[in-house]
Amino acid sequence: SELSTSFYANTCPNFPQIARSVIRFEVANDSRSSASILKLHFRDCFAQGCDGSLLPQVGKERGDGRSTKGLKIINNIKRAVETSCPETVSCADILALSARESVIALGGPSWTVEFGRRDNPSSASVAAAVDAIPSPNLTATQLIESFQKRGLSKRDLVALSGGHSIGQAQCSTFSARLFNGTAGDSIDPALKSRLEKTCPPTALNRLNNLDPSPTTFDNLYFRAVQANQSLLFSDQQLLQSDLAGFVKEFANNQKAFFTAFANAMIKIGKLSPLTGGHGEIRASC
Repeated sequence: SELSTSFYANTCPNFPQIARSVIRFEVANDSRSSASILKLHFRDCFAQGCDGSLLPQVGKERGDGRSTKGLKIINNIKRAVETSCPETVSCADILALSARESVIALGGPSWTVEFGRRDNPSSASVAAAVDAIPSPNLTATQLIESFQKRGLSKRDLVALSGGHSIGQAQCSTFSARLFNGTAGDSIDPALKSRLEKTCPPTALNRLNNLDPSPTTFDNLYFRAVQANQSLLFSDQQLLQSDLAGFVKEFANNQKAFFTAFANAMIKIGKLSPLTGGHGEIRASC
């Protein structure tokens, strides 16, 4: 009834290799796939635990193309695994392993992934899906509270925010900073001027890189935060309160960031999984 690194050693020993092969193929074709899968893992675990319950809800979404893309990749892995080991590996475990492989594929750290999660037969509610990832408009205090509710420390919060080292964000997620003004904001004036031109109110679906090197998992994200050049208000809030010390540490020491990120991802993967006789093994994610 507990997670284990050897859970599939006898029942599906090829599972890690199958997942890794599909991830590497997908990322080679579209590097944004990594961020899509990492986001899905966050959302699923934050919603009501790492039980795959958010995936059916994502399948119904129409406005989040990247999450839908990530789900398609997870389903591709699921089909390949089902061919090798029918009715054995859960979607929740596939998602947890895929998050790690996606980060590794773009030069990021590795971490130990334990298995044994089972899928929740009920999909997460709409409310849980909306609340799964903290809003990009949250203040430092609100971010800390959100992560602490899930047993994650301030160091975990800052390290996991470094997931924005890869991927992109729609203009709609930060347009308020450009045209409405946000109290306590400190966006770099030059960045603000550039974004006002590339993100007019009539083009809120346009994508912008979250990081100066969006196809490489590195610590440049934290240097951008220090320079007030974050796209998202919530990212810039990491310079507030007592979070700034972690930003400085990770900006100066990529190894420290990688270690903290890996440790936090291990914690994420253990958020309220269904194990043992609970849940099910879904045929499709």
